[in-house]
Amino acid sequence: MAKSRRASSSRRKKAGAGRWLLRLVALVALFGMVFAGWFWWDMRDWKPDEAAYPEQGAVIASGASGTRFETLKALGGDFVYLELAPVGGAPDPGFAARLKSAQASGLKVGVIYPFDPCRRADPQSARFTRMVPRSGELLPPAVALRNVADGCDASVSDAAVESELLTLVNQIEMHAGKPAVLKLSPTFQSRYNAARTFSRDLWLARDRARPDYAGRPWLLWSANSQLVSAASPDPIEWVVVQR
Repeated sequence: MAKSRRASSSRRKKAGAGRWLLRLVALVALFGMVFAGWFWWDMRDWKPDEAAYPEQGAVIASGASGTRFETLKALGGDFVYLELAPVGGAPDPGFAARLKSAQASGLKVGVIYPFDPCRRADPQSARFTRMVPRSGELLPPAVALRNVADGCDASVSDAAVESELLTLVNQIEMHAGKPAVLKLSPTFQSRYNAARTFSRDLWLARDRARPDYAGRPWLLWSANSQLVSAASPDPIEWVVVQR
């Protein structure tokens, strides 16, 4: 009888501990949801302090429409980078008009080309030189390095990716007359260590927190990938300059 009571008491204790564990897990999950909701809401209009980063601007994605560049300037933007559609991507017939409108607003303007590791450099640089005019008024060109070559139809070695990227950067720089900036993702850096291989200014990205994954100082920081503002019907990428 005593053994039965002890066994019953032990089962109750285990059941009670299990309920407390479930409550704790539920509480942690609730806290995580609340924090995620707060972070999402707070990031809608968050920008780094202008006292720390006096030069701030934005990235306008390829194919975006309805951007009000004058409003972007009024919101504290000093510059804007327009992303060019890559070779093989959806065409962007509005790019020329967007470039003209951005320049007319008084913003400093640059162009980003998204590097495709699955393609040779020549057709990619041809897209850039055909779409982007030679102009000393444009900011240094940027080459976006996002994807690795794992998804290519044919196998592409890491050495081939680095070789084609170097060719592309050199060809774009020859056209622009200025050194390029490498807009480097954590994924690309982890695979190819481009920050060490290429002695170019870096553009890194991390929402809210200063990025440190390149292992050396950066020039540009995409600090908010989803800024909501009156300048665009869609969220825009907000960028600051480190001097």
